[in-house]
Amino acid sequence: MTYAAFLARRAQLGGEHGFRPDLLPDFLFPFQNDLVTWALTRGRAALFADCGLGKTPMQLVWADTVHRHTGRPVLVVTPLAVAYQTETEAVKFGIDAAVSRDGRVTAPITITNYDRLEKFDRDAYRGVVCDESSSIKAFDGARRALVTDFLRKMPYRLLATATAAPNDYIELGTSSEALGELGYMDMLGRFFVNQQKNAATGRGYLGQAAKWRFKGHAEQPFWRWVASWARALRRPSDYGFDDDGFVLPDLVQREHVISARTPADDVLFDVPAVRLREERQEARRTIAERCEAAAALLDGPGHGIAWCQLNDEGDTLTRLIDGAVQISGSDHVDAKEEALTAFSRGDIRVLVTKPTIAGWGLNWQHCSRMTFFPTHSYEQYYQAVRRCWRYGQARPVTVDIVTTEGGARALANLKRKAAQADAMFDALVAHMRDGLTVRPGTTYPHPVEVPAWAS
Repeated sequence: MTYAAFLARRAQLGGEHGFRPDLLPDFLFPFQNDLVTWALTRGRAALFADCGLGKTPMQLVWADTVHRHTGRPVLVVTPLAVAYQTETEAVKFGIDAAVSRDGRVTAPITITNYDRLEKFDRDAYRGVVCDESSSIKAFDGARRALVTDFLRKMPYRLLATATAAPNDYIELGTSSEALGELGYMDMLGRFFVNQQKNAATGRGYLGQAAKWRFKGHAEQPFWRWVASWARALRRPSDYGFDDDGFVLPDLVQREHVISARTPADDVLFDVPAVRLREERQEARRTIAERCEAAAALLDGPGHGIAWCQLNDEGDTLTRLIDGAVQISGSDHVDAKEEALTAFSRGDIRVLVTKPTIAGWGLNWQHCSRMTFFPTHSYEQYYQAVRRCWRYGQARPVTVDIVTTEGGARALANLKRKAAQADAMFDALVAHMRDGLTVRPGTTYPHPVEVPAWAS
């Protein structure tokens, strides 16, 4: 490959490709109609809509409208097992869509999952939908690069996820880059300052220790920029619509602090772990105690999910829980998909797996209880809980968080990140709402300030 060809492949496709649709299906709720119309008008957009707000029908209508406008197929890419869930939704709404596992164009809207994307020819499609797009950053480097490259020359792009950055708005740069907006580094350079300096050079550097803050007076321009390519909402009333039918049931979160049978070496009793290494040692030392507690909590009739973090935890939970089936990272992709689909059908009583495997996109309203071993990742916790606690769930959802005295620091950090995530999403919705047309009879708490020279 010549250097010129390499640069051409790496370049983003420019130009404006959006169009205003003539008529959208009447099965969309009014707020969904508005969001899809805006996304089509823009051509490349992100919808950050909370779990159960109908991202799947919005994605399908967007894809179908792009297909009708261009006469070319559109590809919908989903997490594992969500492809068949999306196909079922398409049948329900009368949209011509079908799953493909081998790279063939099977319908005007072809559906596959991220694990099979390398089998598909980018040039065969005119548009692409990335379902649960926030999961892209969780892939390994090769898979993430593959997804990014697939999007690079696509005229029409839609990202859809419940939360683009549940506790870190810096991650919005990942979505921006995928849509052909500012690259991640360009975004940081324009709006942020790196507070963490290299002691040797005095210069900022990237890495897990990097701490970024807004430049002076850059916060408002940042949110205006994000609002130019994304829309976020947790409920229809965020944009002045009626919340009827979109009220969540109760979420019951119970904490269980389990005592280790024997204390750690060289101590008389357990104390909270201070370093990550100590936390990992504590987790491995208490696998039996924590898994026994989780198994007892999931005893009895009814479906449940036992979320784990370690392979040994998964093996132990599967052995202790009657009717449990485990999905592990080493399983073949087909085996994972079949087990996830079987649990969705209700054929498996208790599913044992990790949030990194099954924490994205699946609708499990038939299940209303789960156990969780906390880590420092709020996103994993949020996504795991939202598989069941989502609009359409008819029962209260119980989440039993099982930890030990040594895991107190991780649990406290999880609570802090949850509060931070709520505050960030409040700001995200408020800033995006400010730039929209106010619906009649709607009062918004953030009035738009008009400069004196424009009045």
